[in-house]
Amino acid sequence: MSYSKWDLAIAEDVIASFRDEPGPVLIALQAIQNKFGYVDDAAIDLIAETFNVSRAEVFGTFSYYHDLKSSPSKTGRTVKICAAEACQAVGCESLIDAAIKAGLEVEKGYCFGNCALGPAAMIGDQLIGRATLEKLK
Repeated sequence: MSYSKWDLAIAEDVIASFRDEPGPVLIALQAIQNKFGYVDDAAIDLIAETFNVSRAEVFGTFSYYHDLKSSPSKTGRTVKICAAEACQAVGCESLIDAAIKAGLEVEKGYCFGNCALGPAAMIGDQLIGRATLEKLK
């Protein structure tokens, strides 16, 4: 997945397309993250202003959802590894430790809906079942 460099004008266009949507704050935050790879602090103010809600409301939504990030990925490629119960039962914690030691940018996720093939991981939109360090590399 390729992201655009943060640009206020592009962000305004992305957000404006959601003016008539129900629940536009979360949708706009997700769209900004999809476009730039993260949600710049300026986007919080822009969304609040665009949808006439408080900055606190936008920030509350932003901080509630763990998938929304406030800074770009250092490597441009984050590996999400499921840490829910089914994946814990098949060794996700040791996979997480090994991935971190191997220098991968790792983020814990919770249930990718692939419990029968745990531990599960995601790189971008690609779901990986029975994930191993070799598959993640």
